Amino acid sequence: MLDGLPPVMWFIRRNMRQQRIGGLSVPQFRTLCLLARIPTASLSDVAEHLGSSQPSASRLVSGLVTRGLIKRNECADDRRQVTLVLSAKGKDVQAKSHRMTQQRLAEEIAHLPEQKRRAVVSAMEILLDVFGPTEKL
Repeated sequence: MLDGLPPVMWFIRRNMRQQRIGGLSVPQFRTLCLLARIPTASLSDVAEHLGSSQPSASRLVSGLVTRGLIKRNECADDRRQVTLVLSAKGKDVQAKSHRMTQQRLAEEIAHLPEQKRRAVVSAMEILLDVFGPTEKL
């Protein structure tokens, strides 16, 4: 996995940079994907997911809020508690970006024999079962 997964991630990053899918950077895309999976994630969750500092995650989130892709919801009991949710526009951009990236990955492995493509899908399903997201990070 340590040898196989990094080239896949580099391919995804390269493709996103070339296409500027949805006008998103890779960290912005990953943030939208996180919020699609965990609809009430916090800024701390975003920072942990990206492997960044809270100030960096805050700047990234602020940019997504400004673009109308994310909304901040303050907790009624504690204004310091803020959850992040995708806006309708954010859901659309995330879905389109996800679809286009998935399509490009499918094109890349289309030349493989059917048996190998099925093996890739099976391996990804197994890895998702083992390492996939839980309700909360």
